[in-house]
Amino acid sequence: PARAREAVVSTQSTGEFLVTSSHDKSVRLWERTDEPLVLEDERETAREKEYEETLVEEKEDGDQVETTGRRTMETLKGAERIMEALQIWREEQSGEEEQRNVILTSLDCTGSAYVLHIVSKIRPSEMEEALLVLPFHYVVDLVKLIAEWLAEGLHIELCMRSLVFLLKVHHNPVVAHKPLVVVMEQLIESCEASLNGVRDIIGFNLAAMKLIQLDLQENSTQLFTDLSGKVKSVKKKKRAVLKTLS
Repeated sequence: PARAREAVVSTQSTGEFLVTSSHDKSVRLWERTDEPLVLEDERETAREKEYEETLVEEKEDGDQVETTGRRTMETLKGAERIMEALQIWREEQSGEEEQRNVILTSLDCTGSAYVLHIVSKIRPSEMEEALLVLPFHYVVDLVKLIAEWLAEGLHIELCMRSLVFLLKVHHNPVVAHKPLVVVMEQLIESCEASLNGVRDIIGFNLAAMKLIQLDLQENSTQLFTDLSGKVKSVKKKKRAVLKTLS
């Protein structure tokens, strides 16, 4: 930030340089350039730097641990991208625009698919912080879309992780928001169905991997048995040849 209570100490005869002092007993040398000096930009840069250097705070309350992560500029940009995508989805749902959104036209997708694309591009380590800074009216839209995605079986792991975090953070407002009652009932059914489907897939894959493991073990045992038998037969032939020669 710009220093306060600065006083001009000396100037060069040509006006190219300026020396100032401050109440903190420091001296600063200024050089005249063609670019204008905007103190607000300097203050804004300092504020952003201070904001990025926010440390992780952990608060323990009995068995409950509350962790506040560091909000980087990338996290804020991720939240902004989600809000912009949700705004595009809103415009598509309202049908107010005569022409289709340029982004949806270029990607040839629906607003719902575009929001899912944006959410899936956010890093897992920054997902919770990005969701944490969303205003509640955007949270309502996102919960509705998550219910839609889960019903279609899309990105189940991502949807469940995001949904659990949003409900944990916004539990009371979500419960008090009447339009979400029907959505929550749909989520109960779709979550159960989606989790059962994922559980079946995992169980099937584990059974297949165990079968492959048993098959490999049997083949390796048979291979070593065949090799040992061949070695024994070769040794017998050598002995027979040696006896004949002797």
